[in-house]
Amino acid sequence: MKAKVEYDVTDGVAVISISNPPVNALSDEVRQGLFDAFERADADDHVGAIVLSAKGRTFPAGADAREFGRPRAAPTLADVCARIEACQKPVLAAIHGHALGSGFELALACHYRIALQDATLGLPEVNLGVLPGGGGTQRLPRITGANAALDLMITGKPITAQRGGDLGLIDKVIQKNLDRAARLSAGNMIAQNSPPRPTCSRDDGLSNPGAYTQAVNSWRTRVKGNFVPSVRAIVDCVEAALLLPFDAGIALERKCFDDCETGDEATALRHAFFAERRTAKLAELEGATPRSISSIGIMGAGGMGADIATACLDAGLLVIIVDSDDDGLARGGQRIKDIYEKSVSKGRMGQAAAADRLSRLRGTTDVTSLSKVDLVIETMSEDAAVKHDVFAQLDKIMRPGAILATNTSHLDSDALAAATSRPQDVVGYHFFAPAHITKLIEVVVGDQTHRDVAATGFALAAMLGKVAVRAGASDGFIGNRVLAAYRQAADFMLEDGANPAQIDGAMRAYGFALGPYQVLDMTGLDTAWKRGKHYQATCDREERYVAIRDRMCDEGWLGQKTGRGFYVHGHALGPVENDDALGIIEDERRRKSIIPRPFTDDDIRARCLNAMANEGARLLDEGVASRPSDIDVVMMYGYGFPRFRGGPMMSADQRGLLAVRNALKSYQPDAPDFWTPSRLFDELIKNGRHFSDLNGG
Repeated sequence: MKAKVEYDVTDGVAVISISNPPVNALSDEVRQGLFDAFERADADDHVGAIVLSAKGRTFPAGADAREFGRPRAAPTLADVCARIEACQKPVLAAIHGHALGSGFELALACHYRIALQDATLGLPEVNLGVLPGGGGTQRLPRITGANAALDLMITGKPITAQRGGDLGLIDKVIQKNLDRAARLSAGNMIAQNSPPRPTCSRDDGLSNPGAYTQAVNSWRTRVKGNFVPSVRAIVDCVEAALLLPFDAGIALERKCFDDCETGDEATALRHAFFAERRTAKLAELEGATPRSISSIGIMGAGGMGADIATACLDAGLLVIIVDSDDDGLARGGQRIKDIYEKSVSKGRMGQAAAADRLSRLRGTTDVTSLSKVDLVIETMSEDAAVKHDVFAQLDKIMRPGAILATNTSHLDSDALAAATSRPQDVVGYHFFAPAHITKLIEVVVGDQTHRDVAATGFALAAMLGKVAVRAGASDGFIGNRVLAAYRQAADFMLEDGANPAQIDGAMRAYGFALGPYQVLDMTGLDTAWKRGKHYQATCDREERYVAIRDRMCDEGWLGQKTGRGFYVHGHALGPVENDDALGIIEDERRRKSIIPRPFTDDDIRARCLNAMANEGARLLDEGVASRPSDIDVVMMYGYGFPRFRGGPMMSADQRGLLAVRNALKSYQPDAPDFWTPSRLFDELIKNGRHFSDLNGG
């Protein structure tokens, strides 16, 4: 078996190379190999300088993900970094690809650093609810000072090698021939008798204690309300780099890392990390070959159609957008141009790149122009009859093997497939607004959808830089069904004694950016109103129905677009509660003879979260969702569920399934059908299992 760490000495230069594809993750075997190699090089009288490099496409891009949340075998990353830094011979890191997380901490422990110009550097541990654990919080600010170090670690965003050079992190940025340049630099160090330069002894970034302290205090204020403990711990550790001896700072970093790693937030963030990577691992897609996609048609030039077209143009595809009239087509085309002009003005894209994208856009009112495209996505209004007619028309026009996709948010894709002679080619690709930004696509697989068509959805998502989640054909699919349960639970509490601002505040305190009624005001109450009328027409007459939103829409209070909804908008200090809406709520209570009762914020959160978990369990039981973690991904990426909570199913696991089931039963007198626990709870509880046990590998 090939060694994961290779050792070679030529002309007095020891080259220690990591070889652990695909991303040279720092597994326990790699760490041991590095520790042994540096021991060997330091003791070798024939070695005058050491180069640390990596084979393949990247410098180490992080730790071994399989070790997250588990005890590490010795030597730890901190041990390896300390051993590198203690070398009595100069150590040069040769960086290419992505030096991220523990990989960048290795580089920081080296005495000097050289990098290719397209390399990136970063410490993104905060995204997993932890902080750098190999000395990064102590070494980084000794070079850059507090502000740059905190920015790098708290945002988790990588920087370019050039920016690293500006900050003093990279000693030399080169364009090519990294190995040759590294060996040459190491040879020059030997010739010039260059000494080691341990980062722990540097004080470049500590030279102005006043500015350093001011930066720490500023960041501490900025992150005061952050829900993730590791963010605040990073500030404490960076402060310690100035106030404590290096070894004491390292000890504090280790304690903070251990405390954060075992917390609920880090557990949830690790769950989110793995859940996203698991979505495409489906037995039904094994052996399926995605169909080739180079051209896409968009039916409908409205906001969603234009945004989907933009996402496809960004992916390098040819896009033909079709609308029924020239004015609609012009508005859609202008929306796309405005998106690119804004990107250029903000420096996110060059003028040439924007021009290239627009050169691949075609607009027409002639639907027959779609006859040769590989895939069409219709984005017409949520009207089954309209979409049925569109699919029947596309069926006659499009070439054999082309995919017919609907972007419906809740309609039955199987019914649309029945309008065609090729139901195997019909699928739902449910984008989320704004489609050129939001990272999620639900791939809605119908009864007759071919496996290759489903697989194409995942391939298309990858092309667009998005995450695809498989959903079965169902009213609302995964996301909108869970959202409806969330809103239903909130509406019941609204009738029973809570008010919109209290419910919104309770859910913001849990980590949502906006509460459910703030979101309704932002997106428009009329959209939910139409869905409510559909539900009212089809539901069991014995089921409890809350008509508060219907009455508000009857008054023309549709939210931000009309200036009034659950809140009155346009005030200088922001939205204020709509007293007239509160009047409707009180009137509905009187009409139903409901005596208002108080709800604590904990009551509100429990009911909303338990409703989401219960609907998720039903989706699993019905086969609409493939696994609990898929539901979590949909809710995090499409509906703003706080990532550090891991999604509604992960959150239910953390609260305990028995406690959730018992709470659901206790709510049943309020709405028996809605609050009846899914049978999946009893099945899991009986066998001592959790939702996470259904996720697979």
